[in-house]
Amino acid sequence: MPERIPLCGAADLVERGEAVPFDVVFAGQTCRAFAVRFDGVAFAYLNRCAHVAMELDWQPNRFFDDSGRWLVCGTHGATYEPDTGACTGGPCRGGLVRITLSEHEGVVHWHTAYNLQPVEF
Repeated sequence: MPERIPLCGAADLVERGEAVPFDVVFAGQTCRAFAVRFDGVAFAYLNRCAHVAMELDWQPNRFFDDSGRWLVCGTHGATYEPDTGACTGGPCRGGLVRITLSEHEGVVHWHTAYNLQPVEF
């Protein structure tokens, strides 16, 4: 059964600003993930380029290009739709792995799935 995990305050996700990073276990491996706000909605993805499994951010927690329109891989230059994770240009095979988010009473939550779990401490 999917679980809802608190991530951050809704105000922490600034429109087209810095991401909020978090760790997850995806398909048995601990991975970095990130959440951003685009057009007023919160979105989250694994921090993995679809071209080569490297982290995307070009500076810590910075994923948007200078225009604030695209998520961009700082290593390969691949660009992605912030609201779907679909590749829009550059070297990539497929899109980003999306993580379901919800907002409730001023808190952003991420949701577990069969292949997506919280990191055990």
